[in-house]
Amino acid sequence: MTQSHIGHLVFHINPQNLGFYKELLTFLGWSVCYDDPAMLGVVDSQGAGLWFGGALKAITNDYDGPGLNHLGLSVGSIADVDTTVAWLKEHGTPAIFETPRHRPEFCSPGSTYYQVMFESPDRILFEIVYTGPMP
Repeated sequence: MTQSHIGHLVFHINPQNLGFYKELLTFLGWSVCYDDPAMLGVVDSQGAGLWFGGALKAITNDYDGPGLNHLGLSVGSIADVDTTVAWLKEHGTPAIFETPRHRPEFCSPGSTYYQVMFESPDRILFEIVYTGPMP
């Protein structure tokens, strides 16, 4: 069997929101690989890419409908999640679903699953999560 991995994901957005994604993802350690007024591309340290560009139809994203529910990005510590929460507050983006919080039902004993969830301006649901040893 061939081994595969995620190469890239493409999100259709309102181009006026490109700055939000650029600021958020560079804050989270992603590097910009493409940037123009209509499209943004970022890559992580392993080369996986996220691309954001203009929507082809005027339809509001519904993450509870068919399709992608949310994009989960892993970070290295609980403090990284908390720093993200502070960044979100500074940028007027509220945390949702009673986060940040630990989710013991999503991990093994002695570990934690600590998350914050939020919506982008285009209603793309994001999760920033630390999984690992409980401090």
